[in-house]
Amino acid sequence: MLFSIKNLHVSIGGKEILKGFNLDVNAGEIHAIMGPNGTGKSTLAAAITGREGYEITEGEIWYKGKNIIDMSAEERANEGIFLSFQYPVEIPGVSIQNFMRTAINAKREYQGLPPVSMVDFLKTMKEKQAMVEITDKLQNRFVNVGFSGGEKKKNEIFQMAMLEPQLAILDETDSGLDIDALRIVANGVNQLHTNDNAFIVITHYQRLLDYIVPDFVHVMYDGRIVKSGDKNLALELEAKGYEWVKGLMG
Repeated sequence: MLFSIKNLHVSIGGKEILKGFNLDVNAGEIHAIMGPNGTGKSTLAAAITGREGYEITEGEIWYKGKNIIDMSAEERANEGIFLSFQYPVEIPGVSIQNFMRTAINAKREYQGLPPVSMVDFLKTMKEKQAMVEITDKLQNRFVNVGFSGGEKKKNEIFQMAMLEPQLAILDETDSGLDIDALRIVANGVNQLHTNDNAFIVITHYQRLLDYIVPDFVHVMYDGRIVKSGDKNLALELEAKGYEWVKGLMG
């Protein structure tokens, strides 16, 4: 088992958001988590990646045989967990090239490896840029500064391609994307997917799953999973709407 969440309870400012969340993910799998706004999807992503302000009151998060509850966000990232944000942040004054090289070398240092050479870094960067159809001009721009919504999301997938995480979490990456940007982002994910890594795709809409076909779909409501199935569950949810989900509550 690559990743497992057991009876996870998470609170923000004293209010419980996740209420006994459970999930098992094997290497090679793509899991989609769907649910209405306010049900805890982004809280789940934040708890997995160790974001501050999210209090885990009960439960465990296991990754590669370790309970990572007490790990910092930096440690989790260096262990191979990646989060693509719903709203990527801007970093003025820091070029994408410098940002990525710093991130990669921090991960290599954590793993006891020497820094990547500039020649190898630039070669890899060019390969990964092509994957998400980004031009060479990107590498000298400041991180996400002046980017359109689609450019920000493509840049997130580019970063994921460069870092090669073993567990990638996409938190509503399809939010605000037009059809062309959606296709590019999905193609990048599909090319990065291997038998050794796994993806958790958090989305509000079924349309992303036309491009990224999940092995499992989970319906989330009121802080926990209330139904799981294959890709057909997403179609059923699209047809019946989220009011139908209330009837699944036991």
